[in-house]
Amino acid sequence: MPQLGVPELILILVIVVIIFGVGRLPEIGSALGKAIRGFREASSGEPKKTESAEPPTKDKGEQN
Repeated sequence: MPQLGVPELILILVIVVIIFGVGRLPEIGSALGKAIRGFREASSGEPKKTESAEPPTKDKGEQN
């Protein structure tokens, strides 16, 4: 596979800007990042770790 140098990357970036426009680049970057993150999570085989919220604590003035 041929190596991509700086001139090739600049040419690709210019073509992407011409096709999609400057306004849509953040949307495309965000979607691409989410896709890569999802692919990595799926390929690792580990379920996504979510931070569990701490159970609510009772105030000292509250009693049952």
